[in-house]
Amino acid sequence: MDPFQLEMQCVLSTGGEHSRKMGLLQLLKSQFICHLIICYVFLVSGLIINLLQLCTLPLWLLSKQLARRVNVRLAYCISSQMVAALEWWSGTECTLYTDPESYPLYGNENAIVVMNHSFEIDFLCGWTFCERFGVLGSSKVLAKKELAYVPVIGWMWYFLEIVFCKRRWEEDRTTVAHSLQNLQDYPENFWFLLFCEGTRLTPKKHQVSMQVAESKGLPKLKYHLLPRTKGFWITVQNLRGTAAAVYDSTLNFRNNETPTLLGILNGKKYHADLYVRRIPLELIPEDEAECAAWLHKLYQEKDSFQEQYTQTGRFPGPIVSPPCRPWSLINWLFWSCLLLYPLGLLLAQLIISGSILTIVTSVALCSAASLGVRWMIGQTEIDKGSNYGNKEVPLNNN
Repeated sequence: MDPFQLEMQCVLSTGGEHSRKMGLLQLLKSQFICHLIICYVFLVSGLIINLLQLCTLPLWLLSKQLARRVNVRLAYCISSQMVAALEWWSGTECTLYTDPESYPLYGNENAIVVMNHSFEIDFLCGWTFCERFGVLGSSKVLAKKELAYVPVIGWMWYFLEIVFCKRRWEEDRTTVAHSLQNLQDYPENFWFLLFCEGTRLTPKKHQVSMQVAESKGLPKLKYHLLPRTKGFWITVQNLRGTAAAVYDSTLNFRNNETPTLLGILNGKKYHADLYVRRIPLELIPEDEAECAAWLHKLYQEKDSFQEQYTQTGRFPGPIVSPPCRPWSLINWLFWSCLLLYPLGLLLAQLIISGSILTIVTSVALCSAASLGVRWMIGQTEIDKGSNYGNKEVPLNNN
C-alpha cells in the first residue's frame, strides 16, 4: 500500500471513529435518565433560588438598588441553565447579522428588543443573545399575568420586576405603564424583549390576522401576524429617556428547521440566524397613531427580510457573531454537583435498605416530576399555545 492510500485509510478510520463517538453521545443525550437529571437540577435549583429571592424582601426596605442587583444574579442562575441547554447540551449555533457600528453598543445600553414570534424556542434564542452581551440576568419581557404564578420561571420574573399584563387594554394601560416607569432607575443595563404579534404564529392565527389587515386596509404579511400596536406604543412612551434604542430582531433557522424545546432536551442541534437593526428611540413617533403606522411599516420590512432569508438562506448585512461565554455552563455544573451528590447518596441508601415500598415511592415521585416537566415543555409547543389571536378582534383593539 502506497503512502497516500495509507494516509487516506487513517483519515477515514479517524473520521469513522469520531462519527461513532458522536453517535453514542447523541444516543446518551436522548436517554430518559439524562432528561430526568437535567430537569431535577433545574427544578430543585430553581425552587432554592426562588426561596433565596423571597429572603431578599427585607433587603428591598433597606436598599432597593442592592436588592435589584442581588435578584439579577439570582435570576441569572435560573435562566442561564436554559441557555446552557441550548448552547452546550444541544450544541445549537447562533449567528448574528448586524451593523458593525451598532455592535459595540449591544449590552452597554438599555434597549427594547422587538422579536418575531414564530418558533417554540424563539424566547430561548433571545435569551441566548442576552447572555452573550451580558444582560441575561436583567432582561425583561412583557408576559401574561398567569405566568407570575408558575414556580421557578414565573416567581423569578416577579422578583425581576417583569411587566405582566392581562391582555385587557383598559386594565393594562395603567398597570403596564406603572411597571415600565418603575424601570427608569434600574441599576443595570437591561433589554426589554417584546413580541408585538402578541401570540405565536400558526396558520389559523395568520389567516385571522390577515382578515383584520384586509379590513383595515393594511398590507398583508406573509411571515408574521399583524403587530399589536398599543402595547408597543405604551412601552416606547414609558421607556423614553430610559432605553436608548429599539433592536428590530428577526429570527429564522437554517434548512427549514422547526426547533422545539423537547428537541433541545434530546440534544438535537439547530442553527439559528438572527438579524438585528438598531433604531434610535428618538426616531420613533410619539403620537399613538403615527407610532402604530411606524410599527406596521417595520413589520412589512421584517416580512421582506424573511422573504430574502427564504430565498437566499441568509439575512442582509455582515455577520458579527459574539462569542459563547462559559458562565452558563459553569453555573449549571455548580448546581449539578451541589444537587446530584446528595441525590446519589439517597439513591444508594434506598438500594441498600432494600425496602420495596421506599423504592417504588421514589420511582413514582421521579415519574411525577418528569411528567410535570414534560407538561411545562408542552406549554411551549405551537399547537398548544394560547387561543389569543384565533378570533378576530375589534378594529379598535389592535
